[in-house]
Amino acid sequence: MITAFFSPDETIIALSAEPATTGSESTPLDRETLDRWSAPYRKWHYYPELVVTAALEPELGFTMVDGPNVFWHDGQWQMFYFGFDRRGYQACRAVSDDLLHWEGRGLLMSYGEPGTFDRGGVVFTGALFDSVSVDRVPRLGRWRDRYWVLYGCYPEQGGYELGHGGQGLAWSQDGMSWHRASRTRPVLSVDGGAAWEEKVIYSPCLIRHEGVFWNFYNARGSANTEQIGFARSLDLTHWERFPGNPVVTNRADGFDALLAADPELYRDGDHWTMIYFGASRNNPDRRLHAHTMIAFSRDLIHWTAHPEPIFKAGGHPAGLDSMHAHNVSLVNNPEDNTRYVFYCAVGSQGRGIALLTSKPITAHSER
Repeated sequence: MITAFFSPDETIIALSAEPATTGSESTPLDRETLDRWSAPYRKWHYYPELVVTAALEPELGFTMVDGPNVFWHDGQWQMFYFGFDRRGYQACRAVSDDLLHWEGRGLLMSYGEPGTFDRGGVVFTGALFDSVSVDRVPRLGRWRDRYWVLYGCYPEQGGYELGHGGQGLAWSQDGMSWHRASRTRPVLSVDGGAAWEEKVIYSPCLIRHEGVFWNFYNARGSANTEQIGFARSLDLTHWERFPGNPVVTNRADGFDALLAADPELYRDGDHWTMIYFGASRNNPDRRLHAHTMIAFSRDLIHWTAHPEPIFKAGGHPAGLDSMHAHNVSLVNNPEDNTRYVFYCAVGSQGRGIALLTSKPITAHSER
């Protein structure tokens, strides 16, 4: 059980340090279990072309797009994603009727005011969904009669992820017009962080479980590597970091030796699944490559990562992901009983959003 401590005005002071767990929950998972649980997330089929590129919104001047977050809302599929225009990131929205052909709907949120914590741009990676079950269609979830997003942000313009990144909070009544909950302070920053997160806080993944909000995020620390930890909250504003962070760490000889980043969480039967990306130079060409990894937990606290990616950079037959294959969003489409995995591909056509499916897509409409 997680206990909250309140001040007289009902402001949350603290959450208990750790929920009760059993010995079996804290024991690392064996390889047989890792193989069995990861099997449904392998053997993907590649869609032949990028589904979202910087050309989707030419008036915004993007040179690249990244960070898909796909869900069902207002009678159609929607995608939050972000674009980079050499100044920083801006959050955008696209819509689709078939998960293949996407139309741009413009900005969700642009740069903050001069001197603010999100002046360098925002990325909408931490949308609150009504369910994170891997077999359900994700929909925006309401809390206190509003939709909510934790967003990643940076304080400086003029380049790629400049300054001590942090996280802000935004809300919406309709899922399309979004408002900053605060213009003066982030909800999570490097202030008060441990050594593993003292340089940069990156993008969040937000879930709600048993009345508690969980914020999984990656961070860069004193070793100049990135690892994954989490914080918890009862009000989306006051966050308490887990003292046992990081919970997914770098493995010196692994695919995630340098970076373990951008977690996305799903409930799969009796356990939790985290899809994240690992990056290292443990490749034949000694170049940095990002591959998509998977980890599992029975309690959201203790995680065991499979040593092998669920798909690797360089797998796309057209070379779309020859450098990186990472930053995923998985949705289940009940119309064709197929899982769709949107991911950021970096390769022969620059940086854009590519697609994998659990079944081959043999016919699709032309537009």
